[in-house]
Amino acid sequence: MSEAPSTVVPMDVILVPGLWLDASSWRDITPALEAAGHTARPLTMPGVGAPASESDKIGISDWVDAVVAEIDAADGSVVLVGHSGGGNVVWGAADARPEKVTRVVFVDTLPPHDGGQISEFPVVDGVIPFPGWEFFDDEDVADLDAGTRARTLPLTRSVPARVPTDPITLADGGRHRVPVTILFGTMDDEAFRAAVTQWGPYGDEFASIDDAEIVKLGTNHWPQFSKPEGLVDALLAAIR
Repeated sequence: MSEAPSTVVPMDVILVPGLWLDASSWRDITPALEAAGHTARPLTMPGVGAPASESDKIGISDWVDAVVAEIDAADGSVVLVGHSGGGNVVWGAADARPEKVTRVVFVDTLPPHDGGQISEFPVVDGVIPFPGWEFFDDEDVADLDAGTRARTLPLTRSVPARVPTDPITLADGGRHRVPVTILFGTMDDEAFRAAVTQWGPYGDEFASIDDAEIVKLGTNHWPQFSKPEGLVDALLAAIR
């Protein structure tokens, strides 16, 4: 894994997992961030793994609030990293505290527009359990071999039923001044910029960002499991 450059500026790096994952999903990533001089803060979001009786009132705004609380607890500026649906969460937090966020890094996802949702998944007993690796298209899971799938399946937990379909509320245009890095699995900068213009309000949101870079990871949707070393290298390059 990459070593920190001599001029590294230590940062608090808040790591927000996607749906069905908790702080442990970053366990192959955090040691390298710490070795590079940063403080890694992997989060477990409210209601993850909890039954409906404890999580039915939890929505996307509660997840955003949890990240904002971490930002407020930091001594200085932070870097926000969001994987998949966690991208909606970190963008909401950047919207709330743009003056304290040095950079937002999206891992195989993109900034949502105001009112954007994560997606819709089957609800079982009032929560959304992990639907299994076989639920997803090959373009998402092709680089997860049988051993990796078996190793990571126990890390998955249910999420509150409201979270994936709750619209994100974005208000302060200050988020557009925050530098953004998109670590995209299958598209490089040129391909992404061409594609995003066809994605309606997502394209409009992206176009409003002053400073955005796209880096192709060459992975599918869960690089923290399939190629953690490559993800670490890309994160260290982005956190600057």
